[in-house]
Amino acid sequence: MTEFDLRLRAVVPAPPKVVYEALTDPAALRVWLTDHAEVDLPGRYEFWGRHTPDGAEPHQRVLHADERTIRLAWTVEGVETISQIELADDEDGTLVTLSQSDLPSFEDIIADKAGARGALQTFWSLAIANLADYLSGRELTPKCDFTSTELRASVVIDAAPDEVFDSMIQPARFREWFGANVDIEPRLGGRFAMGGFDLDPGGATFVEFEPGRKATLRFADGITDAWELEGSEGKTRLTLVESGFDPDNPPYPGWAGWLGGIAALRRYHELPRWRSIWRGIEMAGVPEGMFVTD
Repeated sequence: MTEFDLRLRAVVPAPPKVVYEALTDPAALRVWLTDHAEVDLPGRYEFWGRHTPDGAEPHQRVLHADERTIRLAWTVEGVETISQIELADDEDGTLVTLSQSDLPSFEDIIADKAGARGALQTFWSLAIANLADYLSGRELTPKCDFTSTELRASVVIDAAPDEVFDSMIQPARFREWFGANVDIEPRLGGRFAMGGFDLDPGGATFVEFEPGRKATLRFADGITDAWELEGSEGKTRLTLVESGFDPDNPPYPGWAGWLGGIAALRRYHELPRWRSIWRGIEMAGVPEGMFVTD
């Protein structure tokens, strides 16, 4: 039996039959998942393109498929991994469980030493977030381009800049929408530590901090994450830029993680009866308490 390193559980707003169609219709996959997809079950389920890790060509083969489960062998940078998607009824729609095997160690992922397989966790997290918005008829969050060294994304959020900024720098609010424990000192020179200061005492440092307008974090390795907010008619254009990294080794795992977080931030501010889609996040090697779900 396969031992999975990652298990993501999320509720998406549609019955299982509709979710299955979104998972198996190539035209739908090309909208919410990646650039290219071809599906002809039970024999073929392939996706590839610039929004897929190691995606120059398709590298998937079907191991099992029925109305509730799709199980694939997916070779990433020469390593055959197993990806499994399962659907179950839920009172709020469908419980989607994504399981993934053969991830690199958490330490190598954090240190940007894990290659394309290191991006599988955040690739799937962003994909499921976009699947939920696709099924709701909402605009999708930009995907990670695994072929580009320009890590920049812009979204419009239906909330005022001060409100959006506050939810990004107040620890309790950040934990709600991002789904991870965090400690934040919301000021110029203050620290920011995903997982909390106990796990990362130094954290990143705010080198720019203008409430309601911008903030920039600088990490120990020199990478910076900049958030710029511009208001118009009660809405906010939020632009994220990651820079300062080795262009031969872009930090795709972390960047895709930020994009998945922004998908959650948009729902947090825009849905009148907001609840996180996430019901469980388990990843081998992650410190206990890192992720926060219902």
